[in-house]
Amino acid sequence: MRRTASIVGGVVSMVHPDMPLEFIDTELEASVGRGLAVIEKRLDHVVESGDRFLTEAASHLFKAGGKRFRPMLALTAAHFGDPEAHGVTESALVMELTHLATLYHDDVMDEAAVRRGAPSANARWDNSIAILAGDYLFAIASELVAELGSDTVREQARTFSRLVHGQIAETVGAPDDQDPVEWYLYILAEKTGSLIATAARLGAKFSGAPESVVTALAEFGEIIGVAFQLSDDLIDILSDADTTGKTPGTDLLEGVPTLPVLYALQQEDTSPRLRELLSGKVSESDLPEALELLRGSKAMDTARGTLESYRDRAKEVVNSLPACPARDALLGICDYMVERSS
Repeated sequence: MRRTASIVGGVVSMVHPDMPLEFIDTELEASVGRGLAVIEKRLDHVVESGDRFLTEAASHLFKAGGKRFRPMLALTAAHFGDPEAHGVTESALVMELTHLATLYHDDVMDEAAVRRGAPSANARWDNSIAILAGDYLFAIASELVAELGSDTVREQARTFSRLVHGQIAETVGAPDDQDPVEWYLYILAEKTGSLIATAARLGAKFSGAPESVVTALAEFGEIIGVAFQLSDDLIDILSDADTTGKTPGTDLLEGVPTLPVLYALQQEDTSPRLRELLSGKVSESDLPEALELLRGSKAMDTARGTLESYRDRAKEVVNSLPACPARDALLGICDYMVERSS
């Protein structure tokens, strides 16, 4: 997922300043910050393999930085119970290791050259090294999750399955009888929402939160994971490089069919020229025209409406949770997902 965000200062921002979670309550912020600091130290420790090269390759991405959103969400969800309970920090660490492992594999499949502002592992070394480094991180995560009990192992396995289903679905494309937008939203739920949902679920579960709260937080995690990517889809088209530092149209150049593009190709009132431009990868020379036409199309309004529907669904789930500072923080994420792409 692509990124920008902001949060109030404090220990959390020392881990990464770009966060879609704003802590109004200083005690909550301090508690989550302490947990993230522990996870940061443990990442460095658990990746140590005894093999200097493997350690370097496996730690390459997490040393490049990152928002640590999944462990942050797990630690925040734990505040619906006892955030100091055994298993909270451990499960949050497992979620981040799993996420990091998927990034190595994603970069190989996407032939990405850069990740988090640094050369990707496949660009720095090669595809084989990147795949093996990702496998090693999966192995570490599996070893750690085994210590949390068979139910958590099963939960992790189900999440792995969903991640693979999502990647396969993206790779093979939508069947002829499947609506492309519905297929795309399914992919986002499997590839992005599933892991974020599991992070929230495990954080709440190990904190001893009621089962109804655990279930609601997992639902929130999946919805907000999809919303974050939909927000990124809009940002890729609407961003201004001079003010945001982001180059607009990256997905168009790569031929990635994001939500606005899918809507534009579906809608009858899309201009023939825009439809032609979006039929494959957009060339550098055609990019300004494609962006202008897409920004002025009905497809952008439709895509924003879809994003807003996910925000509303997420808010509805959060409002069902017990009132507390953690609930307020989660509500802030819902609005942020729309505001960041405005």
